[in-house]
Amino acid sequence: MKKIYCIMIGLASAVNSSAQDPEFSQFYAAPVYTNPAMAGTAFCDRQYAGRVSINYRNQWPNLPGTFRSFNASYDQHYDKIGGGVGLMATYDRAGTGLLTTTAISGVYSYILPLNKKLFLRGGLQASFVNKYIDHNKLRYGDQIHPTQGFILPTQEPNANASVVFPNFAAGILAYSEKFYAGFAVHNVTEPVQSFYSNNDGIVPRRYTFHTGVVIPLDRKRFSQATFSPNALFMMQQNFTQINFGFYVNKGPLITGLWYRQTVGTYGNSDAIMVLLGFRKDRFKFCYSYDITVSSARSAVPGSHEVSATIDWCLRSKTTPHKPLQCFPFK
Repeated sequence: MKKIYCIMIGLASAVNSSAQDPEFSQFYAAPVYTNPAMAGTAFCDRQYAGRVSINYRNQWPNLPGTFRSFNASYDQHYDKIGGGVGLMATYDRAGTGLLTTTAISGVYSYILPLNKKLFLRGGLQASFVNKYIDHNKLRYGDQIHPTQGFILPTQEPNANASVVFPNFAAGILAYSEKFYAGFAVHNVTEPVQSFYSNNDGIVPRRYTFHTGVVIPLDRKRFSQATFSPNALFMMQQNFTQINFGFYVNKGPLITGLWYRQTVGTYGNSDAIMVLLGFRKDRFKFCYSYDITVSSARSAVPGSHEVSATIDWCLRSKTTPHKPLQCFPFK
């Protein structure tokens, strides 16, 4: 009961405070969510491709009210507009439906060839965000009766059940056939998400830098196998996160291992992420498990995450560059 009470108080305090955005350990499998400049980068057989990506994360399922995040996106390149477009829907649920966030986003990216092997994309994202809180599930200290529990009325001020606001993001991506590096800024205007119609509850800007490279292995021993180290650095207000690791592609099999270090939560070491997946034709699926290595591991030993991608080839008379192969979902 003490643990449940602490969780409820913590969630209630989120009504009037700044918060971090949902995140995915498989950031490379949520390309448009990670960086809007990634819209339109899908390829198959050295031709442009359409792409649908789905991501689901169940964070800390051992807690009574777990945190669930869902993201779905569609993107593809269009020659006539000189870049890519995308649509994205994101849903985040904290606790047993206590606090939910729904966002619908539109994305556009423009491609600029720097030379025959190096290309630059710039992306913009506009979102419509709705946050909802279920007041019937909130519990406050002044509601506690000494012997009967939560039965007293609260004196806390009434708050709105829902808040709606626009949000914007921008990003840039430089890449060749075997290398990429990108930078993105989310919550550009730092919108207000307060349920009390005031200027509290600002959504701070999120800065993301991500990079990766694909290294072909010895074809004699590992036919069509690649080794791909990658890293992500993310900062939002006082929270800083670094992910670094690698994945290996060998035929239909995808495996990976990452380490996440954070500052602003329980300490520096946060989790080790283990991944296993497969691909069949144009369908790809991966499962990863976050093994908590921080001081919180006794209460939250791990988190689950799955991702799936379907892409399809598009006929294009002008394909200005080779495929971007730095992700397991290409």
